[in-house]
Amino acid sequence: MTHFTVPTRNEVSANNQAIFDNLQKGLGFVPNLYASFAHNETALGDYLALQNRKSTLRAKEREVINLVVSQVNDCRYCQSAHTVLGKMNGFTDEQILEIRSGEASFDPKLDALAKFVKETTENRGKPSQTSLENLFAAGYNKANLVDILIVIGDKIISNYLHGVGQFEIDFPLAPVLEEVEA
Repeated sequence: MTHFTVPTRNEVSANNQAIFDNLQKGLGFVPNLYASFAHNETALGDYLALQNRKSTLRAKEREVINLVVSQVNDCRYCQSAHTVLGKMNGFTDEQILEIRSGEASFDPKLDALAKFVKETTENRGKPSQTSLENLFAAGYNKANLVDILIVIGDKIISNYLHGVGQFEIDFPLAPVLEEVEA
């Protein structure tokens, strides 16, 4: 399989170099995922704009979506990155594993979100009416729904880039989620 090489700062456009410099300042490094977007002149800036857009969702809710979608798509890179970000947002290791499984029994609203996201991602954007009704019953509205779908799409983009590129994971490796068959 052909793997992407991760471009260095000197191998990307001046615009992407400026973004690399900002990432270096803010994060202390340029994650390989972000650097891989820089193979394209505008993709890194576009992707960061999508990620940083104003949202009706709290950071914890976005992390639930990121963790569930990355699990459904089996993206070890994003599972690892969002395990770190999930902890930064107050989730425990146990909660992160439960969220990745598509549930959040510790919080009814996040549980409805995790279940909706898992079903929507597994069914390629076609959740059941029950799942949608449960999401709304948990307190989400149509504006939230649009933001949920945008975050799902954002995460699918990065999951697919890593799936195709297979570049090195530069975050502590997330544990493999053991699926228990009932």
